[in-house]
Amino acid sequence: MFNFYLLLLILLISFIFFYFGFRQAHILKTLQNQKLHSLFHYYGLYVLLSSLLPSLGLYFVLTICDDVVFAYMIKIYIPLDVLNSKDYNFNIVLAQIKNSVDGLIFGAPPQWVSDTAEIWKTWVFKSNIVTFILCFITSIISGYFGFLKINSKFRSRNAVERIIMTLLAISSVIAILTTIAIIFSVIFESIRFFVLIPFDEFLFGTVWNPQFEGAERAGSGQEGLSQYGAVPLFAGTFLISFIALSVSIPIGLFSAIYLSEYATSKERAIFKPLLEILAGIPTVVYGFFAALTVAPFLRSSGSFFGLDVASESALAAGLVMGIMIIPFISSLSDDVINAVPQSLRDAGYGLGSTKNETVLKIVLPAALPGVVASIILAVSRAVGETMIVVMAAGLAANLTANPLEAVTTVTSQIVTILVGDQEFESAKTLSAFALALTLIIITLGMNFYALHIVKKYKEQYE
Repeated sequence: MFNFYLLLLILLISFIFFYFGFRQAHILKTLQNQKLHSLFHYYGLYVLLSSLLPSLGLYFVLTICDDVVFAYMIKIYIPLDVLNSKDYNFNIVLAQIKNSVDGLIFGAPPQWVSDTAEIWKTWVFKSNIVTFILCFITSIISGYFGFLKINSKFRSRNAVERIIMTLLAISSVIAILTTIAIIFSVIFESIRFFVLIPFDEFLFGTVWNPQFEGAERAGSGQEGLSQYGAVPLFAGTFLISFIALSVSIPIGLFSAIYLSEYATSKERAIFKPLLEILAGIPTVVYGFFAALTVAPFLRSSGSFFGLDVASESALAAGLVMGIMIIPFISSLSDDVINAVPQSLRDAGYGLGSTKNETVLKIVLPAALPGVVASIILAVSRAVGETMIVVMAAGLAANLTANPLEAVTTVTSQIVTILVGDQEFESAKTLSAFALALTLIIITLGMNFYALHIVKKYKEQYE
């Protein structure tokens, strides 16, 4: 609650400075008859940002650094017998202390854990006081200096735009750095996995049966019980994605063509929002629908026709996933088709083309780059879906092209591997990173191919 109230106070001070800045600009304009460069609210916004941004920056720096400093300082309070123990691991010890600080106590922790937790709590209390004082003073001082800059010659609109542009640039850099960090973290962990498991076994193996080392030793004593052939996982991923795209692409594209070219304004106002509601339904709800409605229906229908349909099948997951990603294609394709200039349609009609011929031979080729982009977005959404597959397709790593059988996907296995306690020195846990890296490479290749298609068919219309 401390963080909430501190942020609320910083915002309150900033809005107070906004009022002072707005009022000062109003006084300069109306009472002193001075000509201002910008509108009144730009002066208020400049003072608000001058007060808000430095204090927020200081707040985030202090809250991020205090845990690092505390973790370094707490080492001197850990008993020597714990430090000299063979099983000593500072990360585990630190987790025990922080759990005790947060009140997450299971059983009776050692006395030294409780003592160090109390010391940590006193540090947190003092840190909160220091953070409050520094952020409060920074907010007041920086806002006051921003207020002093308000005069008839100050270009507040330009200053506010520069601040916003800087924030946008910083956000872009953070997004790029985050992406790079994710990729490198996955690469480094994948390298550790390939040190344990040969690359060709992972990439071309046809059996997926990962086990922890403890499970191997507790088994029959056979060596090499774990098998890490990823082919069944990628086969299941592409099978379910193919089924989903077979449903979503025709329905989504045809609905976009109808809404943009054939539907009246009243029909469009009704059908488009209803269609986009599908995008707002949580994936777990789709999973329930697939597991409790679609899968039993397919099983009973298959029995009627003499087909053996598994209770968890790729067909059930693919059909429901296809329904889920229809709005991704229909909404984007509809916007792209509407963006095609009306003059192209009029030219087609002037040459004697019918409505259908104009749509097929003029509008769709002009909108092709955007349509391809919407399909690629749908492919990425289908490949990355997890919840529907877990609930409707199962976790069996079967290498099959039969949509009536149970399969699993890469994302489902990643979730299964990383749920619960993990041993990050084990090949089983590290295999999740290898799967993620392979999936990233495949998706990246698909995106590059899509960009090639878009550039090849892209046309510019004046």
